[in-house]
Amino acid sequence: MPKPIFTGLFFGTFNPIHIGHLIIANYMTEYSDLDEVWLVVTPHNPHKQKKTLLDDVHRLAMVRIAVEEYPKLKASNIEFNLPQPNYTVNTLVHLDEKFPERQFCLIMGEDNLNSIHKWKNYKVLLKNYPIYVYPRISKNTTKTPQINTQNINRVQAPIIELSATFIRKAIKEGKNIRPMLPDNVWQYVDEMNFYKK
Repeated sequence: MPKPIFTGLFFGTFNPIHIGHLIIANYMTEYSDLDEVWLVVTPHNPHKQKKTLLDDVHRLAMVRIAVEEYPKLKASNIEFNLPQPNYTVNTLVHLDEKFPERQFCLIMGEDNLNSIHKWKNYKVLLKNYPIYVYPRISKNTTKTPQINTQNINRVQAPIIELSATFIRKAIKEGKNIRPMLPDNVWQYVDEMNFYKK
């Protein structure tokens, strides 16, 4: 039986994708045993207000152009045709059926791991899927719940304290945030006049 393709799933609204996302995703392909990382554009996160999101097609387009020069990174719209709101466990079941040659793994920040016990069917995730955790500088001092699993892999990726919320606010205020976005993403955002109102 051939070795499975280890595929990391980096979920996000990517509203917009920025250099912090790319740095983490690329680091995972270079410094862990992941063969690829798929940046999964989430159409509707149950924990976020949908009205703040750009249309799905635009966020997917920005991810696609952001990863063009990174052969181990892929943009994925797999959740676009799944029932909403999207739950990670449902997406993984769907992916396992569609791509049996791959071993899917989750990529998340330490803050998400701290709240994983609130996720739908989180025990199924912990049992069946490797989880690659990158550090976050968090104002929340809550300790990580005791999770007994061999599936958690902590990866000392560079900590990038940059958020899409900050970028959207800065654009609205007329600030030059060009270095925070991949060049082609910045051009797309600028040409489309996104986030300016």
